[in-house]
This record gives sequence, structure tokens and C-alpha cells, in this order.
Amino acid sequence: MASASGGGGGGGGGAAAAEPERPHQRPFLIGVSGGTASGKSTVCEKIMELLGQHEVDHRQRKLVILSQDRFYKVLTAEQKAKALKGQYNFDHPDAFDNDLMHMTLKHIVEGKTVEVPTYDFVTHSRLLETTVVYPADVVLFEGILVFYSQEIRDMFHLRLFVDTDSDVRLSRRVLRDMNRGRDLEQILTQYTTFVKPAFEEFCLPTKKYADVIIPRGVDNMGHPSLSWSSLHDYLLVGLPASSLLQSILHSAKVIFLKCSCHQPDCTAYSGHFEWGHLQMAAGSSKWAELQEDIS
Repeated sequence: MASASGGGGGGGGGAAAAEPERPHQRPFLIGVSGGTASGKSTVCEKIMELLGQHEVDHRQRKLVILSQDRFYKVLTAEQKAKALKGQYNFDHPDAFDNDLMHMTLKHIVEGKTVEVPTYDFVTHSRLLETTVVYPADVVLFEGILVFYSQEIRDMFHLRLFVDTDSDVRLSRRVLRDMNRGRDLEQILTQYTTFVKPAFEEFCLPTKKYADVIIPRGVDNMGHPSLSWSSLHDYLLVGLPASSLLQSILHSAKVIFLKCSCHQPDCTAYSGHFEWGHLQMAAGSSKWAELQEDIS
């Protein structure tokens, strides 16, 4: 991630005035959504690796990865007590500080150096230390509900949805939360009480807003037919954002033309074009750019 620890006061989201801005083109903002433990962050890290940015100094990276998890609200004493017992719903839209999230993304899109909160998942607390995020040409913002708020959703130039089997996601979540010191019974109770219902009510319906759907997550990222050269050109030679978007959409290798209802669980398709390992939702505004080529 193109960031470095700073000594901020824990609020985050403000521009870091002391840091000189690095001149660059307007950032290309990519939203990456999907259910819990679907592999969103892994997909983002793989994109960074494929673009050769993972070994670049954090102040000079042209690609930034930022997580929605950083923007959980500060809990009251009562809420924290519930959280420690696994009785607080972290998968509900109200669990996030959406105003701070929107302000931070706005500053990032404006090319400013910003400070973002740091969240401790063991104590369920926002730490006093903030993280400095430096200007970048491409910003990947990942999280379970990054498409839920229209105000935030409309900021993205491209929207990806990582679609992973629910059993796989549950097994990953169990392992992850046990590594955070939680017992199995609490993890499973929290999953059945909060996580699964919230996914079905709040996350899954936002799948219809995705421009590209990636089944099985990072397992599809390394396929030789999937080219990220357009992003690479954008980073190195300043390819215009409109050309970048068109090239990325043209690299989608499996396209499903969804029916007009746009329901996430609908299995009716008007056509199926087998171009490879990605799916692209036809309901998005970007679809018009490809209709002529497909017909």
C-alpha cells in the first residue's frame, strides 16, 4: 500500500498539509467489493504485483490500496462490550463512518496526501495513529459495502465484484478470526447472526452495480488471456482514463448479458459470450461502450 505510518490524532481523512504534493494526473479510482473473505484484498495485491508496484517505495508508488475496514466507527463503551462478545454487527452499513470515508476518497481523487484511520480488529478500536496515503495514479478501494452508498459508488471509474463461494468464504473467515484470538463458537454465531444476513441484504444486491465480476477471486487473475497492460500503460505513459476504462472492459473474457431485472440472484441471460475467465455485468453504464463490438 502506498502509505507510511504517521502520528496523527486518530480522526483521519484530513489532508496532510506538511507533505508536499507529487504532481500527477487525476487518479483512476477502482472499487473492489464482495462478501467477507471473498479475496478482495488478495485481488488488489495481485493487481499491484502484476503492475510491478509491490516493490516500489511507498512514497513513489503509482497505485494505492485502501480498505473500507479502516473506516469503522468509533464504538461506545456499550458497543465495544458487545463487539468483544461477538454481538455487534460490523457488516451493517451503519457500522462505517461514511462521511469520513467519502471525504477521504474525495481528497484522494483531488490528488491530496491524506491521513486515514488505523483500526485494531483485536480490541475493536480506532487507534490514535493514522496512516499517510500519498497521491497515486490508480487507487483500489476495497470492502464489503463500497458500492452500497450511491455517493461513494458514483466516485468509482471502475467497479469490480469478487464472487467467491459462500463455503469458501466461511472457512477463510473462521481461520482469520481464530488468528485474531476469537473462539470458534463466537465466530460461527456471529456469522449466522450478522455476517450472512447482512451479506444477503446489503452486499449481494450491490453486485448489480459491478462492471466486472471476478469469480473465484485471485484464482482467475493469473490467466494468460487476462491482460493488465492497460493499467500498466496508464501508470507509465499517462494513458487517458477513458482509454484505460475501455481497454480494461475489453479484456473481460466471459461476458454474461443479464436480463433487465438486474436482480443479483437472477439466472436469466439474454446471451453468453465465452471470452475467458471474467464476467462483466451488462447492466452497468459502461456496457454501452462494448455493445457495438459484440453485436
